[in-house]
Amino acid sequence: MTNDISENSKAIPDWQEMLSQDPIMANLIQTGKSIDQDAHEDIYLSLLGSIISQQLSTKVARVIRNRFLDLFPGGYPQPEAVLAQSDENLRSVGLSYQKLSYIQNVAAFALAGNLDYNLIGEMEDEDLIKHLTQIKGVGRWTAEMILMFTLTRPDVFPVDDLGIQNAMKKWYGLIQTGKTLQAEMIKIAEHWRPYRTLASRYLWQSLDNG
Repeated sequence: MTNDISENSKAIPDWQEMLSQDPIMANLIQTGKSIDQDAHEDIYLSLLGSIISQQLSTKVARVIRNRFLDLFPGGYPQPEAVLAQSDENLRSVGLSYQKLSYIQNVAAFALAGNLDYNLIGEMEDEDLIKHLTQIKGVGRWTAEMILMFTLTRPDVFPVDDLGIQNAMKKWYGLIQTGKTLQAEMIKIAEHWRPYRTLASRYLWQSLDNG
């Protein structure tokens, strides 16, 4: 019996044990689906995809992304190849002038060595967010998504995200708005450290926005 209890205890991941101290989060984890935590590492490609997807439906974004990738040998948009493309070619796949400018900004940033994985890997979360938001077209929310989904940094909390706000209003009964709401969200999320990324993803999942 003792061995069985020991084995069961070991089967509970540290993050789940920690987050489950919050009864609301414990319920979201128990009733939700398992979340993939594998890092993808290609920050450059993720940034390009994020820019293409801005303000578009998933279906439309996928079509434009695939057309964009088809412009390049092997389907991979090396930074120098992106910068060599004419604006007309980039526009032909469905990109707006603003988005093609942002894509060129990301390519130039990468070509300068600013997205080297070893460099990125040494940065703390907030420093990395500031680093990425140097790129015109990459805001804080986009940078946070890169940290959460591409790099799987474990303790990111996107307080500005509308889905997170709606989920926390729903499950935690929050009625505040604006900065007052965000302050209350941050206060609640402090109890999820150092696993705020997973907590956020369960919140999204709870609204079928994952």
